[in-house]
Amino acid sequence: MAEHCNCAHEHINSEQMENANVDDLIELAELFKVFADSTRIQIMHVLMKEELSVSDIAEKLDMNGSAISHQLRILKQAKLIKNRRAGKNIFYSLSDAHVLTIMHQGLEHILE
Repeated sequence: MAEHCNCAHEHINSEQMENANVDDLIELAELFKVFADSTRIQIMHVLMKEELSVSDIAEKLDMNGSAISHQLRILKQAKLIKNRRAGKNIFYSLSDAHVLTIMHQGLEHILE
């Protein structure tokens, strides 16, 4: 996984994973809850390809902007997406390569 990541922090090794405490596991469960919504998965999928505004995402997913904004707020709170302001426009993208890795590995798992 490390070879695909351009992040500045260290990756968790097997020993650290085995020594995760209950609070870490609860936080991990909360992260996976965010992935449990098909609309949020679709939003992350379109953001894999390019940075988009709320209206762009709504158009691509044939949904209203209000519903998209609600889901974006949840994704941002979970640190799965980030935003960039350009004048009056706000553009959203995936936070980092880890999000892409989670999506890829999940898809690989279900396609086995």
